[in-house]
Amino acid sequence: MSTNSTLSNEIAALLRGEILDQRYREGERLPSERDLAVRFNASRGAVREALSQLEQIGLIDIQPGGARVQPLQSASIAVLGPLMARTELPDPELVQQFLQTFGALAALSAREAVQSANQEQMNRMRELVVSVSKLTKDFQAMAQQWHELLELLSEVSDNLVVQLIGNDLKAQFVEQMISLDIQPQIKKPVLDEVLGALKQCLMDKDGSRAAAAVTRYFDALSTAVTEAITARQALSARRAG
Repeated sequence: MSTNSTLSNEIAALLRGEILDQRYREGERLPSERDLAVRFNASRGAVREALSQLEQIGLIDIQPGGARVQPLQSASIAVLGPLMARTELPDPELVQQFLQTFGALAALSAREAVQSANQEQMNRMRELVVSVSKLTKDFQAMAQQWHELLELLSEVSDNLVVQLIGNDLKAQFVEQMISLDIQPQIKKPVLDEVLGALKQCLMDKDGSRAAAAVTRYFDALSTAVTEAITARQALSARRAG
């Protein structure tokens, strides 16, 4: 990577952060290329490349008169990770929205996978559900088994659009959540209910019930993660006070 490209990436990241922090608000014009070049001690070419990166992810719109900040809702999924990273702990509402969205995709994969799986794939699904059920007291280990199960469901469902959207969501979210070491506590009766339903629907090859069970799990996970983040935020506030 050239020095100019590296500088462009750095400028883009700084401006992206300032836009997400609302230093530049929706509809406002960014400083000119000339002014940004002076600010960052960079060539106008490097600034132009940085602005192009921001336009590609939908944060700005470059017109002959300059670059204007666009509504956050018009941006691509690529801003989700940086948006969550703007604070020490992510916004619980944003996390909840992610889990609900990812859960909907996972439920769709479950429905399609259970209806189309061959016997070998079905046996592997059952093995993973049993593995999950043995690890309900160890969230990290259980989460890994859930991950393998969801990956298998996605693979078997063979829905490319769902897979691509899911991959993008995971890339923007999962690594950051792992680094925070959030330990959500899902109530055991809920886990037992979900796993019992999954075992039965795999026996019956009932895709609709599989989708409902996966949705139930993600609803419970969303609640548990939100509660864990809120508790961590409260603890941080008490320590700061």
